[in-house]
Amino acid sequence: MTQRVVFLGGGTGGVMAANRLARMMSEEVQKGDLELLVLTDSDEHFYQPGLLYIALDQAFPEGFSRPEKRVLLPGVHMVLDPAVRVLPEERMVQCESGKKIQYDYLVIATGSVPDLDAIPGFREGARSFYTLPEAMELRKAVQQFAGGKVLLIIGVPHKCPVAPLEFMFMFEEALQRSGMRKEAELTYTYPIGRLHSLEPVADWAEQEFAKRDIHSETFFNVENIDPVRRVVNTLEGEERGYDLLIGIPPHTGARVIRDSGLGDRDGWIPTDRGTLRMKGQDHIYVLGDATDLPISKAGSTAHYQSEIVARNVAHELRGEPATALYDGKAFCFIESGLDEATHITFDYKTPPHPSEPGAMVHWFKLAFNEMYWLSLRGLI
Repeated sequence: MTQRVVFLGGGTGGVMAANRLARMMSEEVQKGDLELLVLTDSDEHFYQPGLLYIALDQAFPEGFSRPEKRVLLPGVHMVLDPAVRVLPEERMVQCESGKKIQYDYLVIATGSVPDLDAIPGFREGARSFYTLPEAMELRKAVQQFAGGKVLLIIGVPHKCPVAPLEFMFMFEEALQRSGMRKEAELTYTYPIGRLHSLEPVADWAEQEFAKRDIHSETFFNVENIDPVRRVVNTLEGEERGYDLLIGIPPHTGARVIRDSGLGDRDGWIPTDRGTLRMKGQDHIYVLGDATDLPISKAGSTAHYQSEIVARNVAHELRGEPATALYDGKAFCFIESGLDEATHITFDYKTPPHPSEPGAMVHWFKLAFNEMYWLSLRGLI
């Protein structure tokens, strides 16, 4: 009897896990004993880290998109029908069309969603780069910037935790090159008592900001934005004016997860930190941003987790115990300018230590932006 694994989400985590499992169990797939389905709401696969470069007028959108079918290995089938509800008791996913898809194992990789309405006035007053339309609007603002107060605000949680730092460093250097730096006052804010949730990154950023005359303010939690007066009001009772407001929106879990009651109130799914199995559900695995694990919501996290999930599902399909364990590993490039970058790697036990920024790491990051399409197919 044919077994079926459904991958909920056609982003980085879902595609990598599906392709890895297809490689691990190629014989079963070819014989028709195993069916692999990727449920997605888009027929285009977009490389999300590219949004930073688009917003800063360093790249065009076309370079970061591929047809979804082209990134799936033979034997992995795309179903273009958004999931609206997961029914674990029935081992079934209900789609927008009304169709119900049965599964033997479900892999949830639904990611996280920027909530542009969580902060009153955010949608009208702030420019962001976490969706393509927002990145294009920010691109226009960057191109038209004529000087003034630039304020960067951050809502939590959000994916790619180092991206706001990258934006500030890259924008500062772009202003230097255009001769506009003296006309701009740059201020970076963060909700807690340091500049990043990871203390070594926060310490490094503080030193870099001092070198570049970038102001910073901690314990800065936005209550609302007045787009008419161009003012940000904080929960701490402060008021800050701006000419250009860069906003990092808080993120939530996907709507299908919240509507299905699978996660907490924000849509994050309770997940075993080692096996990546959903707690209380033996036939569901979770990876990437969708988990409630206390680790970075980043592409590299989904990359490393996809191998663990694929191995454990393969074990279970073969009647074996799920023995692969995720160690919390994450790796992040951090652009520290237009021509240099640093990187961090860390896991559950080892904290990150930013390396000395340099041109070589920057070029490695640009190279990976191109190699991403190979990594999706499990080739690197």
